[in-house]
Amino acid sequence: MDDLQIIELYFARDEHAIKETDSKYGKLCFRVAKNILFDDEDSEECVNDTFLTVWNKIPPTRPNNFKAFICKITRNLSLKKLELSNAGKRSANAVISLSEIEEILPDNRIASGVEEEEIGKLISAFLWSEKEDARNVFLRKYWFFDSINDIAKRYSFSENKVKSMLFHTRNRLRDFLKKEGIEI
Repeated sequence: MDDLQIIELYFARDEHAIKETDSKYGKLCFRVAKNILFDDEDSEECVNDTFLTVWNKIPPTRPNNFKAFICKITRNLSLKKLELSNAGKRSANAVISLSEIEEILPDNRIASGVEEEEIGKLISAFLWSEKEDARNVFLRKYWFFDSINDIAKRYSFSENKVKSMLFHTRNRLRDFLKKEGIEI
């Protein structure tokens, strides 16, 4: 079943929408959650919460990209759960990824007039200007929280190449944001 048909099931308030969503995107949502939480039970709970959130948001929301919509919800729920978890359960990979990217994003105390949505649009524009490999590696690391090892395997790169790509992409992003007037 394609995404438009699944969305129509949500609009019809047909419970098969959740079954179809799980069938098509359940494994992806679980992987997103697991990359952040590193716990099967917590990840499964986030996936179930994702389906409930999607049920509550559609309608009235009609997402243009259903896959991205679901992944964003899963990611945000997982990050909230990570924040609430004790330090022993936290994913070192997610914490490291967040700290790496925090270094190049503006501090709210410095750039208080800059909206998060504006920064998101600038980052998106930057990523679309990057080569596909660099963009994909960046997203796998900082959106999906994949490990360096997993990214290297996925794209048949060495781990050193992945680290180097991420380093250079972060630096280009920092320069891009500065050029756009975002003080870091």
